Amino acid sequence: LIMSLAMWKWTCLVSHLLLSTTVSPLGRQQPPHPKRPFITFTGEQAEGNFNHLVVDERTGHIYLGAVNRIYKLSSDLKVLVTHETGPDDDNPKCYPPRIVQTCNEPLTPTNNINKMLLIDYKENRLIACGSLYQGICKLLRLDDLFKLGEPFHKKEHYLSGVNESGSVFGVIVSYSNMDDKLFIATAVDGKPEYFPTISSRKLTKNSEADGMFAYVFHDEFVASMIKIPSDTFTIIPDFDIYYIYGFSSGNFVYFLTLQPEMISPPGSTTKEQVYTSKLVRLCKEDTAFNSYVEVPIGCEKNGVEYRLLQAAYLSKAGAILARSLGVGPEDDILFTVFSKGQKRKMKSLDESALCIFVLKNINDRIKDRLQSCYRGEGTLDLAWLKVKDIPCSSALLTIDDNFCGLDMNAPLGVSSMVRGLPIFTEDGDRMTSVIAYVYKNHSLAFVGTKSGKLKK
Repeated sequence: LIMSLAMWKWTCLVSHLLLSTTVSPLGRQQPPHPKRPFITFTGEQAEGNFNHLVVDERTGHIYLGAVNRIYKLSSDLKVLVTHETGPDDDNPKCYPPRIVQTCNEPLTPTNNINKMLLIDYKENRLIACGSLYQGICKLLRLDDLFKLGEPFHKKEHYLSGVNESGSVFGVIVSYSNMDDKLFIATAVDGKPEYFPTISSRKLTKNSEADGMFAYVFHDEFVASMIKIPSDTFTIIPDFDIYYIYGFSSGNFVYFLTLQPEMISPPGSTTKEQVYTSKLVRLCKEDTAFNSYVEVPIGCEKNGVEYRLLQAAYLSKAGAILARSLGVGPEDDILFTVFSKGQKRKMKSLDESALCIFVLKNINDRIKDRLQSCYRGEGTLDLAWLKVKDIPCSSALLTIDDNFCGLDMNAPLGVSSMVRGLPIFTEDGDRMTSVIAYVYKNHSLAFVGTKSGKLKK
């Protein structure tokens, strides 16, 4: 299986990984395997970190986004092509970028950190977005990384001023008879007036077309985007939404997020800032983003709360896991990694848990919430977006599994948390990444840890 082999190989790119302890179905740890050789690829030391990686499921070729470089590698990690993306003279305070108009800020040689890497299979191109010039993207031909286009003349071409490699996540929604859509979710780094936190963009067939990355819909009052209100920053000055993972399933696009909120601890009169993991859902065809719903997710085992999302991966249940969960083998399952607690985004505790969610169960919870809100029960429960509580409005209509919202009761929050099923915990070496797939009816998960171990 090319994809299975490629998924296996990507875990070996950044450093030599050692197979760690495997876990039996009963949870007993097995003796560690001896060291085994892995195929590795090492970039030039001056380049710094590798940031993102995608695998062409048709060829097994690997595309690696690094600092100032995009690499195309063979499936055995040989360099086929290299494309330079930086450095260049820039200043993060220049908006719009100095390539569009003169900037009065001092310009210095600046690295281009790859922030997003996506394969557009339909048009045989790579979308590579970096940190230079407020986050513009290049469109590169898959075969030789030739630059097909680099749109930068309009404000919608600047995706985010954040320089962190994990700050942007994109999901392509493909159509057979029309241009595809690109859903972009990004941290905004205190600049909500410049950048929407989620938007849907046009992916035109022509990489140099004027409408490339334009909002799917935009008029004076409504657009295909969600912006964080400036008022939110008066309540939580460092507020931002950090997007950990994204995917599409059925009629919806989903993003898994980490975001701060203020809570009042029991018995306390003052509020403190904690972080909450939430799943965000949007309809693929919703041009006005009236379908925006978010629901808190987390995990608990033996009375310990795991609430800081570290990584996630969408897979199928497979026959064996499906039987134990009471779902079908083709049902979507979210494999997630959480670290303990919910107070420190940047300093997560080493205690972590691998948990699974049945996507249908989350959708059922969202449907229940939509139905109750359209009966006029409760408030919108999305304090960061509306700042104050807004009551739900009653409307007589049928809300089924594919309901995509109206210009009322939106955007909407679910107040009660959906809890995942914990299947493995690690107390000393924090789990930081996960992939999963089905092999001979069994669900297999590979987990990477903070110290560079790989757990199967």
